[in-house]
Amino acid sequence: MLRIDILTIFPEAFSGYLEHSIVGRALEKRIVDIRLHDIRSFTHDRHHTVDDYCYGGGAGMVIKPEPLFEGVEWLRGEIGAGDYPVVLLTPQGRLFTQEMAGRYAALNNLIMICGHYEGVDERVSEHLVNDEISIGDYLMSGGEPAAMVIIDCLVRLLPGAIGSQMSLAEESHVGGLLEYPHYTRPPQFRGWKVPDVLLSGNHKEIADWRRRQSILRTAHRRPDLLCKAELTDIELNLVKSTDLNNN
Repeated sequence: MLRIDILTIFPEAFSGYLEHSIVGRALEKRIVDIRLHDIRSFTHDRHHTVDDYCYGGGAGMVIKPEPLFEGVEWLRGEIGAGDYPVVLLTPQGRLFTQEMAGRYAALNNLIMICGHYEGVDERVSEHLVNDEISIGDYLMSGGEPAAMVIIDCLVRLLPGAIGSQMSLAEESHVGGLLEYPHYTRPPQFRGWKVPDVLLSGNHKEIADWRRRQSILRTAHRRPDLLCKAELTDIELNLVKSTDLNNN
């Protein structure tokens, strides 16, 4: 079972999220163990101060190193010996990917630190954490939403968390491509028809159509992903020869 420990200033932000959908069911089935820890509980002054002004001046407050080091060291003592990463969620980190999700989901333990305010004391990055992760090139008020995104990505990869393991292999970003279009009943809605091939019952033609659509959708919406995808020579020629504005 994967255990995820989260150090955060706002543990209450996770309450509703952890009670519902795939994550909530995974917790009930003991597929994952998620524990929240208030960073303030590792302070020693009467005001439970977790931040202070930035040396050298500048706007915003910086999270102090002491409570984060104490929190991680306490968790390491509780979890016991083992090789597990401590991850800082920060806009300066590496971009989170499906490949990274797979590696973290295979672990037994993971500690995540939710950054906040102007940032975290640099000594945390230099001497405490093993990795720094960002979920995108934009700014948020804190790392809590990023932690929820990562938790969702990891939990759905755990055996038994979702109904069909086959669907995991066909989802977007698995294999470097975006997923193909999906349709359901009715076969015609307001004059818009489901592609005939999907109603044909010919599984080979359906698979070929889905592969083609997946490649074209990726080329149109996320061409940067194609360099990581494994494409045949025929598929590469398809991308080169197709007017992506019309497909």
